[in-house]
Amino acid sequence: MNLDIDSPYALTDEQFASFRENGYIKLKNVLSPEVIEHYGKVISAEVQRLNTMHLPIEERDTYSKAFLQVINIWTKNDTVKEFCWGHRLARIAKELLGVSGVRLYHDQALYKEPSGGVTPWHADQFYWPLSNPNTVTVWIPLQATTMEMGPLAFARGSHQSQMGRDIAISDESEKKIGQSMREQNFPLDASAFDLGEVSFHYGWTFHRAERNISDQARAVMTIIYMDENMKLIQPHNKNREGDRTAFASDVEVGGVMDGKMTPILYSES
Repeated sequence: MNLDIDSPYALTDEQFASFRENGYIKLKNVLSPEVIEHYGKVISAEVQRLNTMHLPIEERDTYSKAFLQVINIWTKNDTVKEFCWGHRLARIAKELLGVSGVRLYHDQALYKEPSGGVTPWHADQFYWPLSNPNTVTVWIPLQATTMEMGPLAFARGSHQSQMGRDIAISDESEKKIGQSMREQNFPLDASAFDLGEVSFHYGWTFHRAERNISDQARAVMTIIYMDENMKLIQPHNKNREGDRTAFASDVEVGGVMDGKMTPILYSES
């Protein structure tokens, strides 16, 4: 069985340039079908075990309709930790960001159930009390993801936009950020994901996902990486305060994010 999660993945100069210009990149054949099957089964079992949302979809708010969300599974399961600490994805993140190394910020499973709702427009870094934009989310579908399942879609080049950076994911963000993306002529890139294909996007790249109109859950694992020299800044909203409590309670404001929850996963320094 090919469970390679550590070997290098060769990136081209064109791919580096594309990521930095567009704010995201989709890469094919990053993970083998065997890797996805092996770790995906464990991740899915943990999502089922740890999920605390049990309301029917029609009784949930917009955010809760979008997906079942379970965070930092690596702290609860050694197999998931093994996956999240793999060098292959971390090295890609490090190389795309152009930094000396990357730390883990956190992992996050996002399972969009059949009939799951829209994931509204948002930028991830709204939630993160981090000092610079050298952050990246890797979005890892645990199955081939058709358009009917609601794959991640990106506003190309939107990591350069300042508008919308103060809006939490919501009906408001879907309306206001969507309008802003159109007015600024950031094209929407919405396309299916093949098995083994993953995407990397900057923390300030705006993205969304459509409803899941299929009869299968859209199972996705995400890992968020940051510059190994990232510092903690004073949280200025309740979301960032929550993140500091969850992921950086042992880090002082102004200090490097070197706490127990944010280990270095790949470094050449």
